[in-house]
Amino acid sequence: MKKLVISCIAMLAFSAGFAQTIEELKAEQAVKKDSIKAIQGRVDALQGKIDAFPGWKTGAFGTIGANLSKFNNWYSQGVPNNSSGNIGVTVNGFANLDREKFFWRNSGIVNLQWVKIDDKDDPTDEEGFTGTTDVFTITSLYGYKLNSKFAISALGEYRTSIINNFNDPGYLDLGVGATWTPIKDMVVVIHPLNYNFVFADNDTAYESSAGAKIVVDYTKQLGAVSFKTNFSTFQSYKDGDLSNWTWINSFGYTLWKNIGVGFEFGLRGNKQETLANALAVEPAIRPTPTFDNIDNDLQSYYLLGLNYSF
Repeated sequence: MKKLVISCIAMLAFSAGFAQTIEELKAEQAVKKDSIKAIQGRVDALQGKIDAFPGWKTGAFGTIGANLSKFNNWYSQGVPNNSSGNIGVTVNGFANLDREKFFWRNSGIVNLQWVKIDDKDDPTDEEGFTGTTDVFTITSLYGYKLNSKFAISALGEYRTSIINNFNDPGYLDLGVGATWTPIKDMVVVIHPLNYNFVFADNDTAYESSAGAKIVVDYTKQLGAVSFKTNFSTFQSYKDGDLSNWTWINSFGYTLWKNIGVGFEFGLRGNKQETLANALAVEPAIRPTPTFDNIDNDLQSYYLLGLNYSF
């Protein structure tokens, strides 16, 4: 009986000591967490001061998505022997210079995607990857500051595809006007004097013209989240059918050491491209496709995959 009592007392004492140790460790952990938070706050404050200095600011983030598969004698599907794949890459980069009297903002967007569906039982089909999504845009904006919010500016923007039909079509906008920066990281460009040069082999569908150029760009990084939205439109003074617009949105969430999840989607309206596609795909259609008898179909794409921030 005496041994039993001593054993119970020892167990209670051990439990009390263990509980006390746990509470002490939790208290110590809380203090260290507060210290880490305070240190991170000071680091963020210093980074804010660094970012506030005028000078070059550069950065980039991108997304990679891939899906590969292969089937052999899988008879429950329509094509039992096939290999297929989908690979997509998107990169958003910028290099901005900010001085007291002027600024120079440069950005680039690349989105490429390849798809493969190889039917092993059909010797006539394509075996390799075929380019599908193909977006390439570079923009350069120079502005002379009138005050902290407004500037007289000049813009050059070039858009094309690079996998299959480089510069066919290609669009080069050159213009002057004003730039408004209502908040940090947001730029609104309004250029009523702009010329849209269009480079293409098909003169029936494409035509250059003068018009107005409007660009709205917002790029922001909040902790682990990277975000960029860019809306660009050209409104032709000659004919509304020669106008076009593109809206691209990119998101990135960093999970570990600059690696995370990324998502990008884009929308575009361009009646010249719609007409060129109708003439190329259905050359025998009657009546012959023209701006008057075709719809301006909405173009779109999206990509979801791994993200890496630089």
